[in-house]
Amino acid sequence: MILKYSIAIFVLQNYNLLPNTMNKHNKPTLIKLEQILKEMDYILRYEKGNFASGYCIVENKKVVVINKFFDISGRVNIILEILEIMLDNDQILSDKSKQFYRNLLKTNETAIKFNI
Repeated sequence: MILKYSIAIFVLQNYNLLPNTMNKHNKPTLIKLEQILKEMDYILRYEKGNFASGYCIVENKKVVVINKFFDISGRVNIILEILEIMLDNDQILSDKSKQFYRNLLKTNETAIKFNI
């Protein structure tokens, strides 16, 4: 069963039918996600600390603190997790940010569906 899914994913990725999810966790993606937090009037800080989940949100000051020892991929995943919690309505975002965020969510849903 696992082999069947692996072959299907390989075929879909090689024929550009499924986005390659390994490329989404890069510096430009992180910068765009940081921009989304900025559009929501949140201040993002990378600092060391003992956060059980890897981040801390101070709601009344609109500050998000993320463990500075996370790599780029970890930071992207944490910011996505935070946005899923905080962003009820993406209408407050610019059109460019809204489109990027929606595409990134679709890519993640596809990755989860195929266990990538």
